[in-house]
Amino acid sequence: MEARHYSRDDAGIMHCNLCNHRCNIAETKTGICGVRRSIRGQLIAETYGRISSEAVDPIEKKPLYHFLPGTLSYSLGSVGCNFSCSHCQNWHISHVGFDSVRLKTLSPEEGVKRAIASGCSSISWTYNEPTIWFEYTQDMARLAHQQGLKTVYVTNGYMTEDALTDLAPDLDAWRVDIKAFTEGFYHKICRARLQPVLDTTIRAKELGLHIEIVNLIIPGLNDSPDETGRLVSWVVDNLGPDTPIHFTRFHPDFQMQETVATPVPTLERAFHIAKEKGLRFPYLGNVPGHEYEQTWCPHCNNLLIGRSGYSVWPVHLQDGLCAHCGEKTGIITRL
Repeated sequence: MEARHYSRDDAGIMHCNLCNHRCNIAETKTGICGVRRSIRGQLIAETYGRISSEAVDPIEKKPLYHFLPGTLSYSLGSVGCNFSCSHCQNWHISHVGFDSVRLKTLSPEEGVKRAIASGCSSISWTYNEPTIWFEYTQDMARLAHQQGLKTVYVTNGYMTEDALTDLAPDLDAWRVDIKAFTEGFYHKICRARLQPVLDTTIRAKELGLHIEIVNLIIPGLNDSPDETGRLVSWVVDNLGPDTPIHFTRFHPDFQMQETVATPVPTLERAFHIAKEKGLRFPYLGNVPGHEYEQTWCPHCNNLLIGRSGYSVWPVHLQDGLCAHCGEKTGIITRL
């Protein structure tokens, strides 16, 4: 499959414009992602229709708490990534080459059929970075919308604004990791930059996508109260106070085995900083059973959505309004 969002210069170098690395790719080589290769004058999307992972997940696993709560999402992943995060929890598919993992073939048409047969309300591209799977996800998303399914990107947010503008008519939710709020962290831990993530997420808001943010808090690296406060202030100012942030507990993995798991009080401190700065819906993640997993009405303080892990029980909402006081929440409860 020929890739989209690239150009070729007179020397035969491919200029990939899909993500903000904007790789220059010589013949037979790939970009940083490892899956977009220059072959005989074209840039080829090598993982089109090739999947490493397929599951029917609760939408809460993405995590999305304000987008079709209590529903199932047909979830697909492939291989490769445009980041090189030292703490990656899916490193066995994101940090390997195209030929290193046994992949199954799944057409966009068959993927949509499986989603419907599984009783899912949406399709999510997840597990590894979906940006580098752009052509496949765009084709499947168009078919999904024709069948009444919603579509979700679980992403690091490094897609270019032009590519996102192209994809947005076929995409509904942008669940983005803002991994830290310093360029130093992004450079050292992810081998990327923070600002393009922020710029593209603002563009996602302008394009009308539902946005939720995950901030994985890692002890000693991005857990200072000042950094949390600056992140929250940016979200409130640029995305709005109803934007959910999931402050998520780090567990040692991949190349960060020696870093300790995030203390729960550190997460609770982040939650309170967010509330103090006007964010109406902060959450804690990877702490099953914690009260800050629940959704509470910011006006009357009654329970709106109860959760434990990925389980959801009574939802006290009516068309996105608090069933107790009528407060607007921005929670999308219907297809």
